[in-house]
Amino acid sequence: MSLMLSLLTLLLGLSACGAGSEGQSTESERGREATISLAAAQPRKPLPLPEIVGASDPARPLVVIDPGHGGRDPGALSPFEGVLEKDVTLAIARAIRDDLAASGRVRVALTRSGDIHLSLRDRYETARRLGADLFISLHADAAEREGARGASIYTLSEVASDREAAQLAARENGSGVEGSAVLTADSGVNRILIDLAQREAMTQSAAFARLLHREASPLIPFQPDHHRFASLVVLKAPDIPSVLFETGYLTNEEDVAFLRSAEGRSRIAQGVRQAVETHLARRSNAGRGNS
Repeated sequence: MSLMLSLLTLLLGLSACGAGSEGQSTESERGREATISLAAAQPRKPLPLPEIVGASDPARPLVVIDPGHGGRDPGALSPFEGVLEKDVTLAIARAIRDDLAASGRVRVALTRSGDIHLSLRDRYETARRLGADLFISLHADAAEREGARGASIYTLSEVASDREAAQLAARENGSGVEGSAVLTADSGVNRILIDLAQREAMTQSAAFARLLHREASPLIPFQPDHHRFASLVVLKAPDIPSVLFETGYLTNEEDVAFLRSAEGRSRIAQGVRQAVETHLARRSNAGRGNS
């Protein structure tokens, strides 16, 4: 990670130590803050970390793939053969994991490898605990618009880019929200550092979104407005570039057939792998240039 993020981690620890001696903030103070808390509202036992596969060198970059939904949260329901989003995303995630691992260039982990429920916070906190260099959350949406087809990529913004993006954020933020981040009163330095780190992560997220479209568009269909912005909780890790990849619409028969096919999953995996490798190579070159 960059020097700035290393300083962020150190200063957050010092800030947390000082917070205990200053007493509790009032409810009104907490309500005015807009900083994402890096700690759970209440102590809770962390989930076991998932297996990391791929390159054996721990210095290699780590990509965390997040199959959306799972367990009691099925996600979107397709009118075609009753296909569930949670099953589609898990199958695609496994294909991406296997393709990335086979390249030997990166390490890769899945937030879930089976049909289990995870809160939104658990998903991005798993990536943070693993020290991920990139986080990709996979989904397959349902559309109100007749004829809607193709993939799209979401990156974090407090302002939705359009009505559909706002609707997606409302749906996704409601799944597993019981463990999500809370608003707290942190020190001014803490807030500034988190804001700076999140701005850097958002810049890198947008760059990766452009790469993902460039590399995957020859392989899979995309929406004309393929890059969208929304305030999605799952993307709010302040120190990891993160995207939500909507791989298609379960309300479109062609998309469903493509996403369920081995060829379709292979094409998606190939596009993601090419984008990941280019993104990480650029980051590596930039790091060498700054050293």
